[in-house]
Amino acid sequence: MKHILTATLLGLLAAPAFTAPAFAEGDPAKGEKVFNRCKSCHTIVSDSGENIEKGGRNDPNLWGIAGRTAGSSEGFKYGDDLAAAGAGGLVWDLENFTSFTADPREFLRSHLDDSKAKSKMTFKLKKGAEDLYAFLAQYGPAPEATAEEAASE
Repeated sequence: MKHILTATLLGLLAAPAFTAPAFAEGDPAKGEKVFNRCKSCHTIVSDSGENIEKGGRNDPNLWGIAGRTAGSSEGFKYGDDLAAAGAGGLVWDLENFTSFTADPREFLRSHLDDSKAKSKMTFKLKKGAEDLYAFLAQYGPAPEATAEEAASE
């Protein structure tokens, strides 16, 4: 009986780990170092214009990328295939982000089921994508309060 109770308690204590947000899997401090490889093309600038991470402006601003629909950053002309993926509902969650950054062209070919799909991003991130996602997930607009939360304030 004691072993059953202990196993049940351990299971209850471990359960929140499986319900944590996906970006909690990475290490933001390590992701900040990984972002140094991205700076030649990307920047992180808040909606208010605060320059959080200076970098290139050739590619989309990565502010708010976690949870954002692919191909939806204002002021950037995306390639047709990434825009089509976004129009089809592709959202940058941990799984999609890590797969895309590992091999952008192959990710789009698989996602769109199109052997000719292309990506403007040619850089392949071999490791550290989970950490990079955790780092980027820190920067974005504050989540909107639900009606229930707003009523309690």
